[in-house]
Amino acid sequence: MKLSEATIEQLQIDLEKAKSYEDLMGKDGAIKKLLKSSLENMLESELSDHLGYEKHSTSEDNIGNSRNGKTRKTIKTNEGKIDLTIPRDRNSNFDPVVVQKYEKTLGPIEDKIISMSSRGG
Repeated sequence: MKLSEATIEQLQIDLEKAKSYEDLMGKDGAIKKLLKSSLENMLESELSDHLGYEKHSTSEDNIGNSRNGKTRKTIKTNEGKIDLTIPRDRNSNFDPVVVQKYEKTLGPIEDKIISMSSRGG
């Protein structure tokens, strides 16, 4: 997973302004923003892998199932709640790993990353 330039720039700004734990982990804290962005990027990557083509691909690989918008989901973490935007597919058979269907609580993110790495994701 690669962080976008905008995400890196925003993180640097947020970290420079941080003066307390709340500035880092609070509702709009730097780490929470980074976690949200990272999870959403991982979900997009999972969907691309599931569909067999990258977003905005013009190749003929994207025949059949395709992207079909996004849905919102709030998950609880050890540091509070995070509102995520979850991509979905037209056939409704995309089953994400990093934030599974019907999952309401996200345990330690390290466990999720290790799980994805062992699957080749």
